[in-house]
Amino acid sequence: MELIRGLHNLRDKHRGCVATIGNFDGVHLGHRRVLEQVKAKAKELGLPSVAITFEPQPREFFAGDKAPPRLTRFDEKVRLLQAENIDRVLCLTFNKRLQSMSADAFINQLLLKGLEVKHFVVGDDFRFGCDRAGDYKMLRNTGDQHGFSVVNTATFLMDGERVSSTRIRTALAQNDFALAESLLGRRYTVTGRVLHGQKLGRQLGVPTANIRMHRFPCPMKGVYAVRVAMPDGSYERGVCNVGPRPTVNGIQPVLEVHLLDYQGHLYGQLLSVEFLEFIRAEQKFDGLEQLKKQIFADIDQARAYFA
Repeated sequence: MELIRGLHNLRDKHRGCVATIGNFDGVHLGHRRVLEQVKAKAKELGLPSVAITFEPQPREFFAGDKAPPRLTRFDEKVRLLQAENIDRVLCLTFNKRLQSMSADAFINQLLLKGLEVKHFVVGDDFRFGCDRAGDYKMLRNTGDQHGFSVVNTATFLMDGERVSSTRIRTALAQNDFALAESLLGRRYTVTGRVLHGQKLGRQLGVPTANIRMHRFPCPMKGVYAVRVAMPDGSYERGVCNVGPRPTVNGIQPVLEVHLLDYQGHLYGQLLSVEFLEFIRAEQKFDGLEQLKKQIFADIDQARAYFA
């Protein structure tokens, strides 16, 4: 799969494609239904499939820290789109310039000149351009004039409700991992590289692998039983804390996971943490000894879950 960063990196070889557009946060079953349509049409026309997305996401641009937490970081999203066998991902930088672009300019610069789209798949609520002036009808009219087709996909429902990133975030916040898994089509995971931390866990006799969240606040906070996909393809059981670690006056949220029966160093390795069971909410303890006692209780509870 090819990742293209920005309109300015589009070349002649990128013209002529079947495309769709969206945030694709979580790449859930609703997104995958759209991607299936894109791939099927691309195969029919003998053209590459393209997913157009944004970084930052538009809500993050407008709302900043008040934007809802992401389900997936950008690099995770790209890996998930690659797993769906999409040929190309075009990432547009969402900034003031893109925000102020008119709907006509969006069509001309992106769909016509940039990608020379032959078939465009959009969601049933898709709006685009400055002040969200562009809509499906505008795309259809432009397509009729310039020789590309547009299809408006129906909302994907499960149990009578729309499958959406918002619904998945709500399920995760309520620790309903079964519902989240059914909407995602897989267990909810956080993937990232192991970084050097304060090594406090090692001092307490419970070494942890730390994955910094960066611009990716997790939709959950607390302590969980988890399964961790290792670099060699194997899995380890673990107990994981997500949050700022108030006992040690932490500020930035960190994901730290203790692998129950693992010996070795993981710095720099890419781990995928699957969330299985909620153990408790994150809390501030009076000191490290109290924290240590609770950590061992958490480990016992995680072992009981796996047993």
